[in-house]
Amino acid sequence: MASLQTLSKSFPGWVFFCCCCCLPLLLTSSLPLKGASAAHHACRLRKINFQQPYIRNRTYTLAKTVHASDKDTDNRLIGQQLFVNIRENNRCYLMKRVVEFVVEDVLLTEVKNQYPYVEEVAQFLASLTSELSSCQFSGKREHIEKNLERMKNKMEQLGENGKTKAVGELDLLFDYMENACTDAPKKGGNKKKN
Repeated sequence: MASLQTLSKSFPGWVFFCCCCCLPLLLTSSLPLKGASAAHHACRLRKINFQQPYIRNRTYTLAKTVHASDKDTDNRLIGQQLFVNIRENNRCYLMKRVVEFVVEDVLLTEVKNQYPYVEEVAQFLASLTSELSSCQFSGKREHIEKNLERMKNKMEQLGENGKTKAVGELDLLFDYMENACTDAPKKGGNKKKN
């Protein structure tokens, strides 16, 4: 304690203290850097979001119920094809966009009156995209837009069954979002029954 009092009385002592103690702490802090690192940080969700049994069960039950009435086993809206030519650091941004589309153009339409749990699942998914509001793409956007447009076009071509298929694949959407947007991807979560 006496050495601290002596140190506080001399300016060179403070400089020494700051250089030896404070500078290493600042250099090793986990503050996000500007640019890509900050954007990457904004494109992360906490794993706990996906570990809530209640909402996971609601999502999977809804998907399973609707999937049973989907007779089209040849087409898939949510799958690996979404990630063609998409760099890994842009996958969460892409999934954010897919989820926004599914919530607005599928779940919050007449579908919400046709199946149980739709509003709860839509609310949960909307909260995830809200958390990702500052998530941006890095690099060129063209592949993201092309893959998203391809999915939308496929759903439109399927007509009324397109919305049914989208709801029947909510479990996939949940898993892909978890894999793309959390730091520790879920193992084996991208499987889907045919």
